[in-house]
Amino acid sequence: MSRLFTPLQLREVTCRNRIFVSPMCQYSSCDGMPTDWHLVHLGSRAVGGAGLVMVEATAVSAEGRISPDDSGIWADRHAEGFAPIVNFIRKQGAVAGIQLAHAGRKASTDAPWRGGGPLGPGSRGWQPVAPSPLPFATGHPVPRELTVADLATIEDQFVAAAQRAQAAGFQVIELHMAHGYLLHEFLSPLSNHRRDDYGGSLENRLRFPLRVARAVRAAWPAELPLFVRLSVTDWVEGGWDLPQSVALCRQLKELGVDLIDCSAGFVTPDAAIPFGPGYQTPFATAIRHEAGIATGTVGFITEPAQAEQIVATGLADAVFLAREMLRDPHWPLRAARALRVDVSWPPQYERAKL
Repeated sequence: MSRLFTPLQLREVTCRNRIFVSPMCQYSSCDGMPTDWHLVHLGSRAVGGAGLVMVEATAVSAEGRISPDDSGIWADRHAEGFAPIVNFIRKQGAVAGIQLAHAGRKASTDAPWRGGGPLGPGSRGWQPVAPSPLPFATGHPVPRELTVADLATIEDQFVAAAQRAQAAGFQVIELHMAHGYLLHEFLSPLSNHRRDDYGGSLENRLRFPLRVARAVRAAWPAELPLFVRLSVTDWVEGGWDLPQSVALCRQLKELGVDLIDCSAGFVTPDAAIPFGPGYQTPFATAIRHEAGIATGTVGFITEPAQAEQIVATGLADAVFLAREMLRDPHWPLRAARALRVDVSWPPQYERAKL
């Protein structure tokens, strides 16, 4: 019996297996709108047998996009654009999720295949905002420091985005508190130098991310799960780290968050990250045991036996696959064959099953 292919129930949503498609930016939207690319990209992963298909970091406001080409959900038309994509994902037996995000000081950059550099106001860009007026890296603009009134506005934007996600038919929301984007910027002392109630002590740095999580949980239906993607460490001395992450996750659990999607890094450009197979899995294990909450792990998970071992031994409750899903959208079907598990195939593809 494969543990990887056992269902995972969170609240009243059941994922058919523990293989989740990680949110991956496609830089293929126009004014935040999803396109045919998203239908094919996301739909093919659902056809390929994933338990959950998560939409890329989707901005709660126009200025919260990583790039001008990112998807958004700051207007009703975005929810209407996502609805048929969600419907297709669900018809294939997968759960449809969406990651709600604000890029903070890392906003207004170009697509990676165009260099990924910052874009100015005259080049499709805008001035980013952040907890403190600290640029992400040399050559990046100084962000505008957010006021307390701005924080209330952004909280409302997350809530409105959650409501639109519900209207579109999504079954899971993930709040992006990782990779150096806005909510992570509040958590990390490397990017948060505020002197008010939202900076300084750990309690203060947690305050705004917890506000957002609390407000979204209240707006999101009680029967539907809420995830948080978290950078568990900055990989930098004096930055955000595992003990602080455990403290945050304990509070997130109390607020009604159901799963922590454990990643790491990217709040600064110069961190020494020890990339390698399963390198972030120990963080998921620690959060799972010390905070008592379900976790997922991500990062260099490529082989079916590797994914099976992670879940079967209790290192995490699910695996999130990113680049491997780009290489092979039918990875779950291939994994089932490798692990000798009989799973349903789309009837259009059954002739290739044996």
